[in-house]
Amino acid sequence: MVIMALRNLITDVPGLKVGHAEDFRLGSGATAIVFDKSAVASIDLRGGGPGTRETALLDPAQTVEGIDAIALSGGSAFGLDAASGVQAWLKEQGRGFAVRTARVPIVPAAILFDLLSGGDKDWGRFPPYRDLGYAATVAAKNDFALGSVGAGAGATTVNLKGGIGSASAQSPDGPIVGALTAVNAAGSVVIGNGPWFWAAPFETDAEFGGRGLPATFPAEALVPITKGGARESTTLVVVATDAILTKAQAKRLAVMAQSGLSRAIYPVHTPLDGDVVFAASTGGKPLADPVTGLTRLGALAANVVARAIARGVFAASALPGAGAMSSWKDKFGR
Repeated sequence: MVIMALRNLITDVPGLKVGHAEDFRLGSGATAIVFDKSAVASIDLRGGGPGTRETALLDPAQTVEGIDAIALSGGSAFGLDAASGVQAWLKEQGRGFAVRTARVPIVPAAILFDLLSGGDKDWGRFPPYRDLGYAATVAAKNDFALGSVGAGAGATTVNLKGGIGSASAQSPDGPIVGALTAVNAAGSVVIGNGPWFWAAPFETDAEFGGRGLPATFPAEALVPITKGGARESTTLVVVATDAILTKAQAKRLAVMAQSGLSRAIYPVHTPLDGDVVFAASTGGKPLADPVTGLTRLGALAANVVARAIARGVFAASALPGAGAMSSWKDKFGR
């Protein structure tokens, strides 16, 4: 196996790029995950209030085998327009599912609710998310920012500012797996009122502060606290790998990767959240074994998702303006 030098980003997986666009006056934004060529993908939904577009075709039983990009956005249902902007750019490149002489870019999307997080949401007749989606796609590259950017610009958790996180790892079998998260959870990513992350056992190289776990768990840490009401929270996740997967295997990867949310957020998968995990394969490396190889890859994916969630909160910054939710760094420094 060739050991790869990783940057701890989802773009360590060959064959994809990530771009952000945000408007801090608006207090929201969009993120585009753009594949170099059509990628095999599927999805697993666990939250009680998801907001999605073009996700039915990700079922392994459906006809379309590949997707061109994934759009993540703030703005609640208004943010689903971001996928139209991503699709517009792809059409300009001649990308998409071929139907005789026509091509239709396939862009599944998911949104998070940030309409009450701050910023001016009085945008007039048409919401700005189509343009934000287009700008995010134009900006897509291998290196991208974490924290309060893109779809995570207005994201929050119950007690700290949320944001975009990412992480990656290489399987002992050779394939790379990476995750990108937009953390807008109803629950908490930290233990009690302290600086410790629930995902601490999976941390690598002090990537989210190296604080570890508390010597003893404060009693209040196990009392579930949540923000807001129904359909106001979501953690959006994209997991990618260069392992060659079928659509059914991508579905199983998404299912296993959901465990990462449980390791990083408490409580999670509630009726208040719209938690969703996309899983995509850019291909290139065969699994060592279709069963044990996928098992190892899925276990690693869950770890990577947990780390990415913690990194999203660790890197976040408070939105400008009075009353904005504090960030982890505001409260605990580095």
